[in-house]
Amino acid sequence: MAGPRAIVFTGDLADKGEPEAYARIRRIVDPVAERLGAQVIWVMGNHDDRTAFRRGLLDERIVAGSRPVDRVDDVNGLRVITLDSTVPGHHHGEVAPEQLDWLAEELSIPAPHGTVLAMHHPPIPSVLDLAASVELRDQHELAEVVAGSDIRSIIAGHLHYSSMATFAGVPVSVASASCYTQDLNVPVGGTRGRDGARAFNLVHVYPTTVLHSVVPLGSYPSLDWIDAGESARRLAESGIRVTDAATPTVPQEPPFTMPIPVLAG
Repeated sequence: MAGPRAIVFTGDLADKGEPEAYARIRRIVDPVAERLGAQVIWVMGNHDDRTAFRRGLLDERIVAGSRPVDRVDDVNGLRVITLDSTVPGHHHGEVAPEQLDWLAEELSIPAPHGTVLAMHHPPIPSVLDLAASVELRDQHELAEVVAGSDIRSIIAGHLHYSSMATFAGVPVSVASASCYTQDLNVPVGGTRGRDGARAFNLVHVYPTTVLHSVVPLGSYPSLDWIDAGESARRLAESGIRVTDAATPTVPQEPPFTMPIPVLAG
């Protein structure tokens, strides 16, 4: 499998916005991203501090105020828009009117391969009652901007469990967590965190679809193993040609593919 073109962390990156936490994650992630040849895209979470985030992860030395961390990155023609949904001092999410205006302006010109919107608070309901207090508010206002745009996928975190939905006609992919996760097998109304079931999401962008896959973290017993050589032999026997090292496709499938691991804390 080919390496990823980008690694997107949809927050939180720190527990209490500590500068050392950002320095530590850079020491872990930067060498890996360099080895893979992948861009790193950071997204603010409700536990992050905007000033420390900008200095520690974006290398901004002069930070004026606590304006939202909204950014645009180009990944080989795929536009990744980072929208800061955090509210300093609170855990719920909001997107301010001026942010919506900025987003609409960015989306007014379509990107060559479309857009992925990355944010911390997913614009979907939570299945846990208590989490309703920390959801993204006024979601209908964001929906008005998203609908009819070239956004092909919305990726997020925050919930601490993997989830899929649609929003304004766009697929939403929520990554689980690399710290603790939520146990959904609880009595109605309850909430129970657990030390396990961690995962990240792998996103493949094709010309006609966006594929979201949940990848569990951990080591498990293997049942069988088919190496690359044997895979190539079997594909050749079936008349299937691999047009990109990242993803096997049938011959008529266009060759463009963009694997993007999405990690959420």
